[in-house]
This record gives sequence, structure tokens and C-alpha cells, in this order.
Amino acid sequence: MPWGDKTVESLREEFLCAANICTNFSSLCREFGITRRTGYKWLKRDADSETLSNKSHAAKTIANKTSNETEQLILSIRTNNPTWGGKTIKSVLETMGCENIPSIKTCNNILKRNNCINPAESLKHKPYQRFEKEHCNEMWQTDFKGDFVLLDGTRCFPLTILDDHSRFSIMIDPKDNTRGVKDSFCNAFKRFGMPNSILSDNGAQFSGFRGGYTQFERWLMDCNILPIHGRIMHPQAQGKIERFHRTMKQELLIHNEFYDLSDADNHLQKWRIKYNEIRPHEALGMKCPADVYKESTRNYTDEIIGYDYGGMYPMRKVNNWGYLRFDKWQVYLSETMANTHLEIRPNPHGDSFIVCYRNFKIAELDAQNGKLINRKISRA
Repeated sequence: MPWGDKTVESLREEFLCAANICTNFSSLCREFGITRRTGYKWLKRDADSETLSNKSHAAKTIANKTSNETEQLILSIRTNNPTWGGKTIKSVLETMGCENIPSIKTCNNILKRNNCINPAESLKHKPYQRFEKEHCNEMWQTDFKGDFVLLDGTRCFPLTILDDHSRFSIMIDPKDNTRGVKDSFCNAFKRFGMPNSILSDNGAQFSGFRGGYTQFERWLMDCNILPIHGRIMHPQAQGKIERFHRTMKQELLIHNEFYDLSDADNHLQKWRIKYNEIRPHEALGMKCPADVYKESTRNYTDEIIGYDYGGMYPMRKVNNWGYLRFDKWQVYLSETMANTHLEIRPNPHGDSFIVCYRNFKIAELDAQNGKLINRKISRA
């Protein structure tokens, strides 16, 4: 007897009716196209008054299922930190002393199941290879985060400083303009000591007008700190601070409005503590930046220490207009160096001269025509 287009339940009922009057059970099972074992199963279900519909094969209990309390805890952390993934949430909860936190994959599955993860957004944040300095304070990165309007009608320009090795946020200094960079760094140096170098973009606050040097750059060299600038139109050179700014925007700025500069400063400092001391960083092996960062042993002093050039090479003075006269040539260098004596060293290759300020090379001149080749700053 073929099953045909009848429902499974109706065929099972026909089978049970026939089984009550048949004398050859094996023949009946063959007629209905089922095994004897299946036939006996339906006879038993009928005797026990059980349903004739298919039963779910899903396990009645799931081994190691995450408790509802733990799942709600994971979701509450995500609610308060909408950009954190399962890896970060797991690390934070374990640091808080919570036990039996599930695997990273399970945490992410919980977030997905509760519509907390957008697959398209996840692809945008896929990690890529970064390079970093080997030690803390070898290099700091600095930049202004894009300004934003405050409720009182003014604008906020946050100056940020980040340690390249540890990703530690040295400072977030909200300003009402982009001036006063030196004052911010003075405060940072007094608190954390001085780095060996500082990487910035080519903004007017950091890089000199007309290709010269800013007072900020000269002050850094006076402090024996190398100023470095990324290539123009290449923000990836400052990838860490760009990523830091994106995190700041996602975790704080797009979720809040601030009344004035003081209110913005209050929120930014609270978020900075959270970033440094609570939020683990994947590039640091899920440690927090504060767990990795160590303050510099180079202490800052307001006094500029004099420099001894040694007398091995000739010295030339830059005039009031920023021009350096050397031999029969005169070349514009920078008004920042006006009335300053600079050392002129021959290039070992013999085709140029190196202009030095303290222990830094600040320019190179062509030995044939005296023209300026470059004003790139590097250590001598």
C-alpha cells in the first residue's frame, strides 16, 4: 500500500487499525513500506496514548549551556559599550572577577542572537597588520580629533597624545582652538616624562610655515625630542591615533552631547580612564594600555640646557629674516631660527653640506650651488 498523497498521521492511523486485525505483522509492515521496528514503535505510542506526529530530535537539555544570568551580564556590558565585541567583553568580565564566562565564540553568538552585531560593520573593522615601537616612550603620536559643536554654541578641539608602543592615552586636552600645543605637552611631560620622538601630521600647529620650522619643533629639539611628520595625504602613518580617534567617536562622542568645554573635558577624562584601565586591547594580548605603559625616565625641566657643538665644524648665524649665509650663498631656512648659530657639516659623500641645530640635522644644502635640498629633521 503506497503512502501516496496522504498525510503521515492519517497513514499511521490506517496502519494501527490494520494491525489490530491482521495475522501477519511482517506482511503488514511491508505493505505500508516500513520496518517491523517502526511498526512496533507506532503500536507502543498508540498503547501509551502518545501523539502520532513526528517528535523533535533536539536534545532536551544542552550541556554547558550559558546561564541566563551570564547571558544578561554579557548583554548589559554590550549595552553600555555598543562597540565592544565578544573578545573584549569576555576579558573585561574575567578581569572583574566573574566566573564561568563562556568562550569568545559563544559570547559573539550571544551578541548575534540578540541582534547586537551588524555583519557589514564587522567586516569594516577587520584587523590588519600594524607596526609599533619596541618600548614605551620611544615615540608618541599626536593629533587634533576633528572638532565638534557644543550645546553653548562653541566648538571643541580635542588634542590627543598616544604612546605608540602601549596605546596608552597620555592626554586628551579639549581646547576652544588649535593653539597652545606647547602648553599641553609641557603638562604631559611633567606628568609622564619625555619621549624620544613625537609623530604628528603636517598641520600648521606642528609643521613649519613655508617649509620652515615651528616654535614647537624647535622647543622639542631643545628638549632632545625628535619631531617627525607623516607624509602628506598618508594618514595611515598615524594609524594608531586615527584608530584611537575612531574608538573615541564610537564609544563616546556619537552617544553624548556636551554643554560646554568643561562638560566635554569631564566626559573625555572619564572615557580616557576607561580606555586606559578597563578596556582591553587586542594588539596588547587583551591587556589594558595601563597594564603595559611605563612612564619615561627622562624628566622634564623648564630650563633649556645649553649645547656644546665642540668646535669641529664652522658655525653660521641665521639673520633676522630667517636666511642663512654660507660662503657665497644665501638660502632661506626659517624665521624660527633667526639670530641662531648653526653648525655646518660636510656630507661624507662630499656633494652637500648638513645644517645642524644642536644634535639634529635640520637641512641639507647642495655643495655645488648652495641650494636647499631639504629641511627634513633627523638626529645627527
